Amino acid sequence: MKVFFRTSCLLIVVLLTNCQQKDRIPDAMTTTTQPSKIIIYQMMTRLFGNTNTTNKPWGTIEENGCGKFNDINDAALRGIKELGTTHVWYTGVLEHATLTAYLNDSIPADHPFVVKGRAGSPYSIKDYYDVDPDLAVDVKNRMQEFESLIERTHSNGLKVIIDFVPNHVARHYKSDAKPNGVKDLGEGDDVTKAFAIGNNFYYLPGTQLQPPHEAIQRAYGLGLPGTQNAYVEKPAKVTGNGNFSASPNQFDWFEAVKINYGVDVQDGYKTYFNPIPRTWEMMRDILVFWAQKNIDGFRCDMAEMVPVEFWNWVIPQVKAVNPKIIFIAEIYNPQQYQNYSSPDGFDFLYDKVQLYDTLRFLLEGNRSSADIGKIQESLKPLNGKMLHFMENHDEQRLASKYFAGNAWKALPAMVVSATIDHGPVMIYFGQEVGEPAIGNAGFQNIEKEGVTTKMDYWGVPEHQKWVNGGQYDGGALSVEQKQLRDFYSELLNLSRNNPAIAEGAYADITEFNLSQKNISDRIVTYVRYSGDQRLLIVASFNSKLETIKVRIPQDIAAKMGLNMSTAYTGRDLVGSGIEVGLPANLETTFELPPYTGLVLKIK
Repeated sequence: MKVFFRTSCLLIVVLLTNCQQKDRIPDAMTTTTQPSKIIIYQMMTRLFGNTNTTNKPWGTIEENGCGKFNDINDAALRGIKELGTTHVWYTGVLEHATLTAYLNDSIPADHPFVVKGRAGSPYSIKDYYDVDPDLAVDVKNRMQEFESLIERTHSNGLKVIIDFVPNHVARHYKSDAKPNGVKDLGEGDDVTKAFAIGNNFYYLPGTQLQPPHEAIQRAYGLGLPGTQNAYVEKPAKVTGNGNFSASPNQFDWFEAVKINYGVDVQDGYKTYFNPIPRTWEMMRDILVFWAQKNIDGFRCDMAEMVPVEFWNWVIPQVKAVNPKIIFIAEIYNPQQYQNYSSPDGFDFLYDKVQLYDTLRFLLEGNRSSADIGKIQESLKPLNGKMLHFMENHDEQRLASKYFAGNAWKALPAMVVSATIDHGPVMIYFGQEVGEPAIGNAGFQNIEKEGVTTKMDYWGVPEHQKWVNGGQYDGGALSVEQKQLRDFYSELLNLSRNNPAIAEGAYADITEFNLSQKNISDRIVTYVRYSGDQRLLIVASFNSKLETIKVRIPQDIAAKMGLNMSTAYTGRDLVGSGIEVGLPANLETTFELPPYTGLVLKIK
């Protein structure tokens, strides 16, 4: 094998001979014909197929371009599936507030004082029953174009996830696509009351909304269009993140209003769930509307800001309509995990504040490797319900200077994220080619730098090299980017199909080896096993080459079916071709390159 290093001594890639590649295929794609581990590929739909490279800060749709449903063709979907993907999360499908008008189709622009960015936040929904006109080639047929994408995705052996945004909507919310007889949210509310059981929104009687547009302009020197006309909202509605002020600041969700699920937030969070609030029934009908479109899952935005009682009431009803559908909760409070994953609750939960944050801190040198095993222990018996990721639309890119600064440096974190338990693993489009989110897109840079924009019209340069003018063949990628994408493909296909990862047992051996002074606290190691599939995972978060000693304790070896009097070998399945000996005491010593993740199959 040949190992290539940057001048900074980061391990870049290991190039295998054709013979080695052939030898490794059976291990990476073992036995099972149906995937038992979910692999999600998230895309920001309006950015995915955009080939425009102008990237003007605060640029319009005409200047910077916008991807369409139709851009996501069979070639694109085949390329996504090659990565081991089972589900595609189409982010930003529902119609949301924007500064782009389609007057010929009776879709006006929204007021600039309550829109974030030119394109607008995809989480500021203005019509739950419609799709974003930006994503259509023929705006009049936008729903049909999305339905065709669903069919196309299914025909390529992939499943469809879309967002459901239950906690807040755009201040301009008004549906022009709702079914006959359906009322808009807020229609019929008693706006003289701060809280009423029958209201969809919360109000601040006697006030008028004061959006923070002037603060944004003063702080960042940005010119917003149409500022000569004030935005009038009287009485003011409570802001989406629960700020009970008529003057939200620029970091509040000022573009959105919070939805009332029968909780009097200002009176000790008293609940009024009997009879069922009309908000619950309206939201159920929206979920059923989309479930009947033959989608396969909902990723539910800020799910823990909505009462768990609602979810336990609504999810069984939606699954009665579409039994195959899955529900994923964006949730950040571990104390609520059990409540939101009850038998009638969510199928999967975000594992952000524990595994993601700890892996990030490890990469930054601020945590101990012993913390990983403690997290897994604390999550019993929910491990298989936790959705793992190292990137999504809210987080800074791995290759960003604000995070790892180099896509290869993040490989040990990705190996742990993908292999540590049965739970789904997700990547964000462009992650697999090292997209660093460089450039001032507009509003996104006000909110958080190093994140691919979700509020602006933009091209995603490194991802566009894979798109290659719409061919989706990676023709413009560098050799190094192709190697990175190959690594992700091997890792995700292995995680999807290998029984030890997809459905096997887990045991931490980091703490044992730390106690024996075999490894530093920059090394994570654990085992996964099922039948004859026995894997030893070793991940180095060290910036230097390190000689390590790893031993599998006798009690764990017995559970794995390993004989302490037999010698074994361990061969890496994801890129390096490294092979190590495991003598009869199941202790191996070898040099581990910096920022490396190994999945060693024991034979």
